[in-house]
Amino acid sequence: MKRVVVLRALGLGDLLTAVPALRALRRAQPDAELILAAPGWAQELLGRTLVDAVIDLDLRAQGGPAPEDAALPRALHGADLAVNLHGAGPQSSRLLVGARPARLLAYACPEVPATAEGPAWRPDDHEAVRWCRLLRWHGLACSEDDLRIDVDAALAAPAAAGATLLHPGAAGAARRWPPARWAAVARAERARGHDVVLTAGPGEVALAASVAAEAGLEPGAVLSGLGLAALAATVASAGRVVVGDTGLAHLAVAVGTPSLALFGPTSPRRWGPPPGRPWHRVLWHGQEDRPGDPHADVCDPALLAITVQEVTDALARLGDDAAAGTGPRLQGR
Repeated sequence: MKRVVVLRALGLGDLLTAVPALRALRRAQPDAELILAAPGWAQELLGRTLVDAVIDLDLRAQGGPAPEDAALPRALHGADLAVNLHGAGPQSSRLLVGARPARLLAYACPEVPATAEGPAWRPDDHEAVRWCRLLRWHGLACSEDDLRIDVDAALAAPAAAGATLLHPGAAGAARRWPPARWAAVARAERARGHDVVLTAGPGEVALAASVAAEAGLEPGAVLSGLGLAALAATVASAGRVVVGDTGLAHLAVAVGTPSLALFGPTSPRRWGPPPGRPWHRVLWHGQEDRPGDPHADVCDPALLAITVQEVTDALARLGDDAAAGTGPRLQGR
């Protein structure tokens, strides 16, 4: 059996923007074993439907680019095809070259001669467009709109069904909107007759609990400890999602739940939902030519510029889009 090895050893949002490319590879190689080199949790989200196996690898957790002497696990060596969906730097391509695949698809990197046939990297590409462009360059059909993932509806947390789901957490302080504003949005949604739940990842439970308490929500409104498959199903069951610039924003797009994403230091042009989907909205007051620092230890000024009123008004319009049936919903497999 042919083997196709794909490198995407990054975070949740990064993985979900690569789904169109993974689907394209599956269509192009239906009889091959598709192996994804990514953090182990990707198995739970994609392993049953999109890839055949996940080999646990998280280069981001190792501090960024792979060290010069790094090597891929032996299970990834000697593939018929290796695909670099990780980046355009020499480290990731050298990792794949070192595994001696029969063929490599990657963006051109002057330091790695084996990539010479690849296209030039465009820093301003939307992340989903970027990887489809790589595959199209090499003759594979790929649509950046093909972001969907399948979910198991039975795994959804019952409290989230039809509710407004708020996710106040984010990996860095620069991308975390103030808790008091999240609480104000929660109160406004309750006043409109919507149930409200909050999701919290590792290290975010205290934040979500404080928002719930300030909003006057019951303790059961905070949903934490969910595995990725259960989280995806829970997001799919919600009526609408409000989230910062983080992985759960991409998850809402992937399952088709109407969403409102609050952006700060980073432009949504690269990491926001694809255009032409009015059921996925973005608020942002930044400037394309003057991005903020996503690693700053305080909330970004562009994110702070987003008001509670803007969010509640956008949610009201989002409700109109959802009621019109413009948003596809994936409630099961």
